[in-house]
Amino acid sequence: MTEKQHITIKGVKEGLVFLLDDKCEFSQLLDELHYKLDTSHQQLLTGPLVHVHVKLGQRQASEEQKEQIVNTIRKRGNLLVQSVEAEPAVGEAAAKDELKMLTGIIRSGQTIEHTGHLLLMGDLNPGGTLLCTGDIYVLGSLRGMAHAGIGGRTDVIIAASQLKPTQLRIADVISRPPDEWITGDTLMEFAFLQDGQMKIDKLSGLFRIRRDPIVFKGV
Repeated sequence: MTEKQHITIKGVKEGLVFLLDDKCEFSQLLDELHYKLDTSHQQLLTGPLVHVHVKLGQRQASEEQKEQIVNTIRKRGNLLVQSVEAEPAVGEAAAKDELKMLTGIIRSGQTIEHTGHLLLMGDLNPGGTLLCTGDIYVLGSLRGMAHAGIGGRTDVIIAASQLKPTQLRIADVISRPPDEWITGDTLMEFAFLQDGQMKIDKLSGLFRIRRDPIVFKGV
């Protein structure tokens, strides 16, 4: 093939990484993938079982297209596809760290969901729910259910002026019953994960685990 190469195959400690051009037509990409697997890179693509990670760049491939890529690679029996990943689209990476501000009271039966960090200027009442991919901050009383890191992030926190929730969740870790871990003084506290377990500390200690700035986005 003399035209521009759209696929780069690199050997790494874990196996192979397939770097796929995100600008060309998908059909071109698939044709080149077939070509490289069938006629080149024989030293890399033969021998014992090799783990493969596919990087799509910023190409937002459909599930069907991802399946086509995986099936093409699987035809060479010693290649085992471990992941097919795309980078966040332009703006998504910044969006996940933006802080959105809400004012008011979240009442029983109400659910607020947000991509990014969330600041509630008000109370979260029992029966109310906050769901967020990033941090949750409540400048008021947090007495309902708050779930931070709903996409799987474990580096997020849940903070409140008064932390007396019915339940807290960070990623897939659920807090113990409130009467087991709430102290007598529930003012200005935050929840975070440490070694896979939820911990509670005073907000004055946040600097020990958090150094990165958050982008504020007023609403």
